[in-house]
Amino acid sequence: MFRIEAEVDKERRELLRTRLRDTNTAASPALRALRPEREQPLHVWALDAGDGLAGGLVGHTWATWLHVAYLWVDERHRGSGLGSRLLAQAEHLARTERACTRVRLETWDFQAPDFYRKQGYKVVCTIPDYPPGITEYTLVKRLA
Repeated sequence: MFRIEAEVDKERRELLRTRLRDTNTAASPALRALRPEREQPLHVWALDAGDGLAGGLVGHTWATWLHVAYLWVDERHRGSGLGSRLLAQAEHLARTERACTRVRLETWDFQAPDFYRKQGYKVVCTIPDYPPGITEYTLVKRLA
């Protein structure tokens, strides 16, 4: 007999995550070899003359990959090359300080797929209607 609940529970979430990681590690020699490695945050910020946030990139590195979660540039600074600089700096840090060889990220069709293509990223996955009416792209890039 089981009781099924639908509620947010941070302790159970962490327990589930730990148990899933343990199960995956036991099943995969590749993951077992990576087990001691943890995700490391990687953040890059651009501040304007008044120390206001002009743009930023938030991601993490793990298993020779940089995963970019967020890249944003204030509307006043778009088209100035700031987004390219933020991305290039994150890629440089990931490659030189963390031995990363690849990058992955997700973006929506109305955001920046063309921007990322210009930076050398390749689309490896598209998910139409995620959310409805929008296409999500997953892009990757090999770091030199």
